[in-house]
Amino acid sequence: MDEDRGDTGAAVGGGSRAPAADAEVKRSVETWLGHIKVLAGDIGARLPTSEGEARALDYCERILREAGLRPRTDSFVSTGSVFRPHLPAAAGFLLAFVLYPVAPPLTACAAAALAAFSLFCEVRELTLRSNPLRALLPHRPSRNVFAVVEPSEAVRRDIVLIGHVDTQRTPVIFRSPGWMRAYRVYSVLAFASFALQSLAYLGGAVFGWSWAWPASGAAAVSAVLLIALCLEAEASPSTTGANDNATGAGLVLTLAGELASRPLSWSRVWCLCTGCEEAVHEGAKAFFAAHRGRMPNPKAVAFEMLGCDGPAWVVKEGFVLPLWSDPGLRRLAARVAAENPELGARPAHLSGGVTEMSDAILAGVPAITVIGLTPEGTAPHWHRPSDTVEKMDPGAMARNYLFVRALLEAMDTPELEPAG
Repeated sequence: MDEDRGDTGAAVGGGSRAPAADAEVKRSVETWLGHIKVLAGDIGARLPTSEGEARALDYCERILREAGLRPRTDSFVSTGSVFRPHLPAAAGFLLAFVLYPVAPPLTACAAAALAAFSLFCEVRELTLRSNPLRALLPHRPSRNVFAVVEPSEAVRRDIVLIGHVDTQRTPVIFRSPGWMRAYRVYSVLAFASFALQSLAYLGGAVFGWSWAWPASGAAAVSAVLLIALCLEAEASPSTTGANDNATGAGLVLTLAGELASRPLSWSRVWCLCTGCEEAVHEGAKAFFAAHRGRMPNPKAVAFEMLGCDGPAWVVKEGFVLPLWSDPGLRRLAARVAAENPELGARPAHLSGGVTEMSDAILAGVPAITVIGLTPEGTAPHWHRPSDTVEKMDPGAMARNYLFVRALLEAMDTPELEPAG
């Protein structure tokens, strides 16, 4: 770690902040960094549904209790992987290709139905919705840990702060920016080939198109590549996940401790540490399914990769199909950024990934993600072996902390905001 990175005062506002405020920020960052060291250093790899994830959630529960809060847990089951749920759909596309020419028109009809069903399931998977094919996979138990901080005045809204504790594997597609670009191109082309296969087979079954099966060769190749990529990813080792996402869970714990002694005035805050984000966001889905009905005017802020760069807020994210953050929260983030220009906060687009803001939005909760992307839009050490504690930058962490605190204060008003 570079020695000059320890000067959080200079990193925030060029040293213009009051000494007492600088000291408070430094203490908060040190507390935050301490949580990261435990999660990513002492515990290490925390794959979804693993013993490491369970130990991390135990730690979160203990820290929330020590802050004087009453932590609660929600249990759920998960496939434990973001890659395995794509395997049945890929196999469906490949089987449809093999089946189509066997004995048309009967097998052509069957292949069209199979390809269409596989495409439906893949769209559901890419947009974080329930996927019927996922039921074919084994599931293991996991859980979320959260605590609620009541406001000092009255409840005008609920704010859910989300940081996941689990880590991802280190597949080849995350090895370099070049690999990531190639994967994004492949994703778009593969999705287009699967959609074309479904349409061509339907036309072949109904109208007898002779070109339908030869044209679907691209879908068969894409399916084989998808299977190969998923199997390679499953065989790769886990990262220790300091930036992604011990920083997110650690910031939730840090803020929970501070809010326990100094709550917001008008906002009830749910401090949520989720499991299985890296397994199709099973934890966030389970949380909102269980508690959305208790939140009459909710907002959600997800934290991702805040240890090396930032602050930034996500405008759009997703793989092939985009998902957008809440427009009202984007406007609020832009206002906070304009009021605090020394933080350098900026809007960003996350390509090739999805954060837990999308789970909130799909549950009907306006949401945004605060993320540590570089000005070029890259995510430092994302799903790589290099994602270790010593890469954390206290200066960047201080800027992210100050931006999040300012955003929370801006959200904490006595008025009820109109949706969007």
